[in-house]
Amino acid sequence: MAINLLIWQTIYLISGVLVLPFSPFLYVQGQLTRRRVGVLPGAAGEKSGTIGDGGGVGVNLLVIGESTVAGLGARTHEFALAGQFAKRLSLQIGKTVNWTVIGKNGVTARRTIDELVPLIPDETYDHILVGLGGNDVMRLSSPRKWRRDMTELLGILRKKNPNAVFFLSNCPMIKLSTAIPHPIKFLLWELSKLHDANIKDLTSKMDRVFYYHQPRNIVLEGFFADGIHPSEKGYSDWSESMMKFFTENYKW
Repeated sequence: MAINLLIWQTIYLISGVLVLPFSPFLYVQGQLTRRRVGVLPGAAGEKSGTIGDGGGVGVNLLVIGESTVAGLGARTHEFALAGQFAKRLSLQIGKTVNWTVIGKNGVTARRTIDELVPLIPDETYDHILVGLGGNDVMRLSSPRKWRRDMTELLGILRKKNPNAVFFLSNCPMIKLSTAIPHPIKFLLWELSKLHDANIKDLTSKMDRVFYYHQPRNIVLEGFFADGIHPSEKGYSDWSESMMKFFTENYKW
């Protein structure tokens, strides 16, 4: 682990030095892209719900993280990541799922600890879906910082929910974005791949913490709402793909 992290951190630092002379151009390009794309509103409606007809008490699902968790691109949370993932989880385990979503556009792993963790209701969860990575890529978090912050966040959540099964969504598939231009797309995609390898390595040593590796077979037609965030169809397809991956690759 230490050797891998050192390699990733070194690649990050060398890349930063090489890119530095072009940073004014990249900054302007980034600002123009942000202005052109705009900001979608978060999902409306209730931030908790129940799905499934498994009967009994059911299980509790917490969904926490960035803009995809906040549901940008969907009308309500039932059609966004929380509701769609809860639906697949209920079908998989044959139980009613009581879901709660705590998401905020723009948060990194560090900001999730500071701003979202205090908002978690005082109850115990059986399953937790963490949706982070996009903003740590966009804000150029180093591999060392990304690993440190995610380790701290997962530790906090585990302490509060000692028996929970954790699911982590993939780091962003920047290369599939239809809104981010080159060369920014190339640079962000390279960083996303570093973060993907980093979190994959980190969670491989953890008990009942499962990471969804970056998908390779995504149907782009209708997936994006704005070229960056999923549409309602995108959230549905993404949740379906994640649940299939988790059930085929992990015993939970």
